[in-house]
Amino acid sequence: MKILFLFLGLTLITETDKNSEKWGQIGHYVTGEIAEYHLTDTARERVNSILGNTSMALATVWMDDIRSDDSYNYTSTWHWTTIPNGMTYEEAGEYQEEDGDIVWALETLISELKEGGLSETDEREKLKMVMHMVGDIHQPLHVGTGDDRGGNDVRVQWMGGNSNLHRVWDSDIINSFQMSFTELARELNTATPEQISEWQQATVRDWAHESMTYRDRVYDLPSNVRLGYEYRFYNKDIIYLRLLQAGVRMAGVLNDIYGE
Repeated sequence: MKILFLFLGLTLITETDKNSEKWGQIGHYVTGEIAEYHLTDTARERVNSILGNTSMALATVWMDDIRSDDSYNYTSTWHWTTIPNGMTYEEAGEYQEEDGDIVWALETLISELKEGGLSETDEREKLKMVMHMVGDIHQPLHVGTGDDRGGNDVRVQWMGGNSNLHRVWDSDIINSFQMSFTELARELNTATPEQISEWQQATVRDWAHESMTYRDRVYDLPSNVRLGYEYRFYNKDIIYLRLLQAGVRMAGVLNDIYGE
């Protein structure tokens, strides 16, 4: 197993991690909130009908909520992919999981949703999985090198407390902004029409390779591995961009599936 878990969600839950659970969801909520803004009227009506009483923001974390349900164990490897430095996704086949990775799962589920003919339950579940994975793949550490489980093995101090690099990117930095997901979504939702068009033309594999390009910044750690305001300032632009791109691209995927 090469990299552990989700975009701006939860990492391995230890005793010291438990209090971070609710904060780890904020990034996903932001992507769903931004995506809803960029849906066509037709797509919004269809997505809301499928989700029922669940908002798009809340739907983005369902794939994490089912981790304790053994019947969904087949999805456990769908939160990440492994692409070692110097390789493309196509070249890294030997590093991929037998049950599929996030790239394979996104491409497969998006295709199935486009094809249609699913039961109500299957469509709702696959829609929520796609929404979640679009967020995950934009978090740089969900595209791992194969060396440290996506930063989970890199122990660091965050604002004086014990953490790990994956958790810092999943939740610690976002939590430190001290903003609600609606406030953060409003602040980030500044994409121009030209950016929206360009971002939505990129493929799932493009998204993964974009995440790889941030590795030098992500792993640029002080020797004492004490992270705080300086590291946050240095990387805030990446987190903001990836959240915004995830939301815009989620809308693009859903408009493509349901917009006509």
